[in-house]
Amino acid sequence: MAYEELEVELRKFGPRERARLATALLSSLEELSDEENARLWAEEAERRHDDLLANKTLGRAATDVFREIRERLGG
Repeated sequence: MAYEELEVELRKFGPRERARLATALLSSLEELSDEENARLWAEEAERRHDDLLANKTLGRAATDVFREIRERLGG
């Protein structure tokens, strides 16, 4: 089953079941070696970079992001 198909099926679960699954999946990530963790983050960074180059997503200036965070935190 492709990732996209699996995601569609999992979204049919109720909130409680999705939360339990999310917790289990997040816990499984803590078991990764440092090398595996670094590899996965590198893949994610490459995917995001490719999305930016393909105009699938819009980049934002870091100053805007940090300003928004400060505003949300009340400071």
